[in-house]
Amino acid sequence: MYTNIPNFITLGRVLSVPVLFWLLLNNHPRIGFFVFLAAGVSDAVDGFLAKRFKWTSELGAYLDPLADKILIVSIYIALAVGGQVPLWLVIAVVSRDILILLAVLLSWLVDQPFAIKPLAVSKLNTAAQLVLATTVLGDNAFGLGLDTTREVLVWITGVSTALSLGAYLQLWVRHMAGSGTTTPLE
Repeated sequence: MYTNIPNFITLGRVLSVPVLFWLLLNNHPRIGFFVFLAAGVSDAVDGFLAKRFKWTSELGAYLDPLADKILIVSIYIALAVGGQVPLWLVIAVVSRDILILLAVLLSWLVDQPFAIKPLAVSKLNTAAQLVLATTVLGDNAFGLGLDTTREVLVWITGVSTALSLGAYLQLWVRHMAGSGTTTPLE
């Protein structure tokens, strides 16, 4: 029974996505910032509970990263619609996830399953995406005047997105070619 607690928290995060998306599109930046902050805290809490008390499950192993992706993609789309981040960055962030998903699906279809494991560059990319989203949401909510910081973070996020996609595609191509080595250049 307790093993479901992290999954319920994760489902709460998934359910917060349409609320957050609506808030951002309807010019409620302060409430949106706090909903995003609560979603981030929920991610930390469900991860802590799952690891600390060994309340892990197969569902949670799939649901947690999916919830994170849904959240970040939705935020980036909402921010692009509002002109808060450049469209090219949103295309890069969303395309990276779609291409990785398609590569995994294709490998399963041809009976060469490819397991995705977080890479160092991918963790850096996720951190960059979250820092940029938090900065933009916080700047919009509280008028902090972070224009230069936002611009720098946009480029850091863009570069880390491209590097992360390249690392995963390199692993995938090696896997599909059967070279036997799947260690990326980190």
